[in-house]
Order: sequence, then C-alpha cells, then structure tokens
Amino acid sequence: MEKYTKHFFNNVRKKLGEWETAGSVPHEEVYRFIHSMAGSASVLGLHKIGDLARELLDQHNEKEERMWTVSEVKEELFEIIQYCYHYEEETIEVFPGKQSRDGEEPVVLIIDDDTSFLMYMKEELEKIGWYVVPIANPDKAIMSYYDVKPDCAIIDIYMDGTNGFEVLDFFKKKLKQQFIPTVMVSAENSKEVRIKSYQMGADDFIAKPFDLEEFIVRVKRQMERKKQMEELVLIDELTMVYNRKYLGQAYAQVQSNSARNGDSYCVAVLDIDHFKGVNDRYGHLVGDRVLKGFASHLKTETRIQDTVFRFGGEEFVILFPNTSLKEAYTFVDIIRKGFSQVVFQGDEDFSCTFSAGVAEIADPTKPFDTWLKLADNALYEAKSSGRNVVKVDGKASEHSPHKTMKIAIVDDDPIIRTVMKDIVSKLPGEPHIQYDIQTFQDGAAFVGSDWHGKHPCLVILDGVMPKMDGLEVLENIRSRSNSDRYKVLMLTSRKSEKDISRSLQLGADDYMTKPFKLLELEARLGQMLKRMR
Repeated sequence: MEKYTKHFFNNVRKKLGEWETAGSVPHEEVYRFIHSMAGSASVLGLHKIGDLARELLDQHNEKEERMWTVSEVKEELFEIIQYCYHYEEETIEVFPGKQSRDGEEPVVLIIDDDTSFLMYMKEELEKIGWYVVPIANPDKAIMSYYDVKPDCAIIDIYMDGTNGFEVLDFFKKKLKQQFIPTVMVSAENSKEVRIKSYQMGADDFIAKPFDLEEFIVRVKRQMERKKQMEELVLIDELTMVYNRKYLGQAYAQVQSNSARNGDSYCVAVLDIDHFKGVNDRYGHLVGDRVLKGFASHLKTETRIQDTVFRFGGEEFVILFPNTSLKEAYTFVDIIRKGFSQVVFQGDEDFSCTFSAGVAEIADPTKPFDTWLKLADNALYEAKSSGRNVVKVDGKASEHSPHKTMKIAIVDDDPIIRTVMKDIVSKLPGEPHIQYDIQTFQDGAAFVGSDWHGKHPCLVILDGVMPKMDGLEVLENIRSRSNSDRYKVLMLTSRKSEKDISRSLQLGADDYMTKPFKLLELEARLGQMLKRMR
C-alpha cells in the first residue's frame, strides 16, 4: 500500500507543478482532479483527504464556467495539500530528547573548518535545546559574531588558512565592551597551546576529543557566568534594567547594524513627573517601589528588540531599533497611557505619570550624546507644556516608515512550496517591516530573477533540484558583491552529509535535514529573521 500512497502524492505534486507552469486552470480540470482524489484517497486509507475532497465537490458545479488562478487553486486545496505534507511528516524519526524552540534558547556559535565536527555538535547540542550556528569559514565568522550575538563562542585553534587565535584576537580587540565567553578547542593539547589560549583571553580550553557531557557542563558554566557578570556590571541593582554603562555598547551595535542595513533607529528619554513629591510625601521606600514598578512596566510594554536603561534617578532611556520616529512616538505614547493607570500603595493609593522626548538617530556616525540631547530637548518641551505627554524632536525629518525584507522559497516540490509559503506568511512580524514572499520552482529561476537584488533576503533553499541545485545557487549568492544581504537556510537530505559539508563551506547560515517538523522550521526561520532585523 505504501507504494501506491507514494504514487498518489507524486501525482498531486505533478499536477500542482503543471498548473504553476500554466498560470491558470479551467474549472473542469480542477473539478476532475478533486473528484479523482475523493475516490482514490479513501481506497488507499487516506480518509481525511477523501473526506476533504468530497466536501469540496459538494461546493462546486462540474459545469461551472470559470478559469482559476494558481493562487486560487492552492487556497481552495490548501487543507488537502497541508495534509499531504503532514502524512509524510508522520514518518519522521525525532531525535530522543530533542526540544522544541521558542526563540529564547541559548545561542552557541561554533567556528571550525571540520564540517563533520560541526554537524555532530549541532545535532547533539540542539537535542538539549540550544540554538547552534555552525561556521566553517573563519572569515564569515567575524560578521556572524555581530549578527548572531552568541551566548558563547567555540573556536577551533587550527583551521585551513586561518589560525583560531586570529579570530579570538579579533573578538577580544573589537568587542571589548561585550562579554561573550570564548572556548578554544584543539586536537593539540600541549602546554604551550593551552597557555597561549589563556594569555590571549580565552575563557576555557578543551582538548579534542572530549567527553560531550563534560563539554556541555563547561560551556553552560561559561554562559551562566556571562549572565551573572552582565547582572553585576550592566544591570541597575534597584530596577533590574540596564544601567547607563551599557549605553555605549548598545549604541555601538546600532552603529554596526546601521552601517550594514541602513535601518532607522530612535531614542526616547522618559522622566517620572513630580517624582520628588512622591519621595517627600510617601518616603523613599515607596519611591523605590515606584521606580521598580516603572521599570517593570517599560520592560513589559516594549518589544523584545528594544532596550531599556535607567539613566539616573527617575530618568530612563529606551533605544528603538528598526523604528521610524512616528512609530517610536506611538510606542512611547501607548506606554505613557498604560503607566498612568498603574496604582501604587502609600499612605493612600496613588498613580504617577511620565513625560518623554523622542528623537531619530539620523546619522549613527555622530556621537550618541547628539541624539540624547535632541531627545532631552523634546523632553524639556514636554515638561514645559504641562507634563504627562510625549514630544518629538521638532527638527527631525522622518525616514521611510517601512523596511522591505524579501523571503524566497526555492524548492522543486510544489507541496513544500505551498506549505512553506503559508508558514512564512504567518510568522510574527514588526510594524516597520514588510515581508515580500516569492516562491521559485528551481534554482535557475531564482538566480535569473532581479526581484531579490536590492533588499535583505532570506533564502529557504532546497539542496536537490533540477537545472540548478541548491549548492550551485548558494555558490552564486556568495560570489555576489552584495552577498551579505542574503541569509541562506539550506534544506538537505539526512543522508547527504557531503552536501551539508559543502553548504557550510560555501557559507550557508544554517541548515535543516529533510524531512523535518514544521514547528521546527517555523522556530528556525524566526531565529534567522530576528538576526536580519
């Protein structure tokens, strides 16, 4: 029976492919196709597909005069197409202990030119819920460090053409304000190599081969130490938001991202109205509760990519990445209205308000104080006009309110293309980002298109396709002068270790092995899009 169900699904793929090529389909042909599925699916034991097909038949007249577009056909048949994918998905072997991802798991960057080692470590570490970014090209690792923002970096010392110490040296010199633990690994376990690793600033050295369980414990310890140090050095003890020491590091990240992507950024300065009166009337302990409550409200109401700082006293700062001035004003005003409803307890219940000024960071090459002063001037205007209001920098000129991000699905399987497009279209977005999704039937069609040339583009790329396979497409992308605009997720067969190895060498940003769970794909895409924003 399995042979016949496979033939059934291949027929569905073939028909969808034919319709995509044709562009439009006569109603009679669509009706016959549904009628055929209604009969054969139930015979093969695919009762759900049979039931869905019969329901569709009842909704249509065979003699109806109509031409269907491909999009209309796919929308009409989507439940059936989706079920075809899920039927095949049920046979997937799930790794024991493998956890689902929520986008907040620890991120580990592994830099090693040994692709077998990368593949093994990625598979094993993702079983425990870590998100692993494997990098086979040390030159690519430097840019990935900015994009990924890892919780720990694992660096092999001896790589073809590059010494791991050079990568370590770059990280330590260029990213002095950021504490990212680095663990050096090497097959050479000499005293000289170990000493040099520590002298150059490595946080640990682990000799290959190592016991995986011990490796995980040591890396986890480094990530816990990172969290503790950030809390001690960069977190305000009372309010548990970042302190002003972290502003320089955060602005450096703004400068790096803006130089590469040209995104809009905004800064807001917020000040609790009449806070001295709160301390005088209710006492400093109640005043501290107000500060903690205000900080908690800001953390709750801002987005995950926004950063909240306590600048001093009752004054706070928020950095809004990838946000226009109009959007930043709207966000802060919503926060303002919500905070005015928060009730605090003293000798009597009371509420507080705040005033705020917002400015756009129009030129990140200028010092941060330039933009802080503009936001502070707007704050002064807000206080002068009666408080409990948000004002924007009056001299600012708004940037374009939207950033376009392209998402290309390149796969010769029409079932997968249809299901993936539906997944991508439902991914949570941001108000300032507009997703433009396009599907391609083969690699040649993608390479020959000028649709993706001018904007950041996430490419979901099948490894095996006719005319031009995924590796050839990846090689073409990485040979382009603007290749840094592309993030590539390769879809490969579990048996094609050579293809996985080659895709890492060519600069794929991540890979998944087929068949895979759709929830796993959704989480992985969310991680990659977050790195591109």
